[in-house]
Amino acid sequence: MQPRVLFSLVFMLMLVLMTGSSDAGRTKKEKGKKSNSACKEWEWGACEPASGDCGTGLREGTCKEIDDTKTVKCKVPCNWKKQFGSDCKYKFGNWGECDTETGLKTRNGTLKKALFNAECEQSVKVTKSCDKSKTKSKGKKGRKGM
Repeated sequence: MQPRVLFSLVFMLMLVLMTGSSDAGRTKKEKGKKSNSACKEWEWGACEPASGDCGTGLREGTCKEIDDTKTVKCKVPCNWKKQFGSDCKYKFGNWGECDTETGLKTRNGTLKKALFNAECEQSVKVTKSCDKSKTKSKGKKGRKGM
């Protein structure tokens, strides 16, 4: 076989293989994003934990365009600030000085991310007691070799 013909065959074979597998270039996330719904804009409710006030649970979404509802799995972190909601993520600065009159110190947080179209305040203020006795003491657990 002539080199030109051989090169043409190899090139055509590579071209057929590349176009034949259109899924090959997609990531797992892109493959999973196939949606059966014709809805363009979903309104999502808060994540409702299955038990207690944190952990795994369910979130319900509604689409007014086509009068459809969906339920998806979600998770509420156990260290979330309940007063802000689990879908509002804030970046907090350092704690301020202790106010001797109130016995509290404060810090401010600015909105970093609002998940699932949650309505969040742009800035928040949190306070905590200046009393250091509330912190957990690191007691010595049983010592070996006694």
